[in-house]
Amino acid sequence: MFDTKVALIIRDDLLPWQRLNVAAFLATGIVAGAPDALGDPYLDGAGRSYGRMLGQPMLVFQADRDGLARAAQVSRERGLLTVPYVAGMFRTGNDADNRACFQAEDPDAPDWVGIGLRGAKKGVEKATKGLSLHP
Repeated sequence: MFDTKVALIIRDDLLPWQRLNVAAFLATGIVAGAPDALGDPYLDGAGRSYGRMLGQPMLVFQADRDGLARAAQVSRERGLLTVPYVAGMFRTGNDADNRACFQAEDPDAPDWVGIGLRGAKKGVEKATKGLSLHP
């Protein structure tokens, strides 16, 4: 049905609140990077308008550190939209500090806690190969 696919990959050793936080931030990054994928506003039976959502499913996977690193590498090789989240971002309080934290990471070995991916279906499937869906 869709020629693109969306996946969020969350590190499997995070606390529950951290997993939800990372997933929420990654989802906003996917939408920001693909505004054309947003659906129309929702209307209730009384005609009241509600916000828009991504018009396609998002699969949520879990991975260990190695699985995240491999998925990020495949994502770069395939040219997928990749939204980053690293461990140091849990200690910041705003977007500017998050970007500075990410930029300070070793570019060849960031401390990934999550990544969001969107792109060609086959590319996302290659990046998530072997990962399990989040329970």
